[in-house]
Amino acid sequence: MAPLPNHAQPRVAVVMTVFNRRDTTLRCLRSVAGQARESSRFTIYVVDDASTDGTREAVAAEFPDVRLIKGNGQLYWNGGMSLALDNAYRDGHDFYWWLNDDVALDSDAFDRLLETAGIIDDGDAQPGIVVGTLRDPEDGSLTYGGVSRLHPLKRTDFSLIAPGDHPVPAETMNGNCVLVSQAVAAGVGNLTPDYRQKMGDYDYGLRARQAGFEVIVAPGTFGTCARHDEYAGSSSDPTGRLSDIWSVKELEFGTWGLFCRRWAGPLWPMYFASPYVKRGARLLLNRVRAGFAPETDQSEEPDAPSRMT
Repeated sequence: MAPLPNHAQPRVAVVMTVFNRRDTTLRCLRSVAGQARESSRFTIYVVDDASTDGTREAVAAEFPDVRLIKGNGQLYWNGGMSLALDNAYRDGHDFYWWLNDDVALDSDAFDRLLETAGIIDDGDAQPGIVVGTLRDPEDGSLTYGGVSRLHPLKRTDFSLIAPGDHPVPAETMNGNCVLVSQAVAAGVGNLTPDYRQKMGDYDYGLRARQAGFEVIVAPGTFGTCARHDEYAGSSSDPTGRLSDIWSVKELEFGTWGLFCRRWAGPLWPMYFASPYVKRGARLLLNRVRAGFAPETDQSEEPDAPSRMT
């Protein structure tokens, strides 16, 4: 294994963007501070996107060395992370560790990410992007990590890769726990500013591979992070409205269209329309089924306990 420059004491920027999740943010920062050895090597950049719950004040009080950057309240994930990276890039680091603030890290997470970064720096391939897979805090199922397309014709359909005992290649990644080398930062740059909440991380990983870098899923899992797509109105919510799917938290027309034009090939309009058509068809089917549902004869129901308790 070829050693990385400054492997014993690399300069690492931890970059995060936060909004109105004070306790969650503090838990994440504590898990960063609790890394197995030499946590002082981290310089932490946190964009607070105009939180109103005291997040900024709480972070400053408990972690006075964190570099807090004020957002305008409209940055969302992509804009906040881009601003954090802008500040970190100006200072110069060997690695840039992307973290979501709802990640609670295992105590040895960084050491294992760094070990994998050394493994992929084999003298032929440039050190690239190392992705840490996360698990659900309740049932331990895999939630975020590296992703790849399972079929060449499904150009926008990415599936989570299960980590193995050895590093596994991926096409791109969720941006929840990602170690980006300085070589990638210099060659690929920042997140694309045209994205807001979604798709910026996928776009970045695909751009990195296009530039000749590897995206690697590190062995094992690295902490916990609950899934974000089970909220009311999300694409997985069968009761949601059609308009929910083009909200900022789902597939906005502009950002989804940009992603499809870049990465879905000449048939990109078909891929662009597909999720909206599927959602519309699902909602229409639900309404048809509801219209044919038989009415319940209340007189035949057995007595039930009162709900007015």
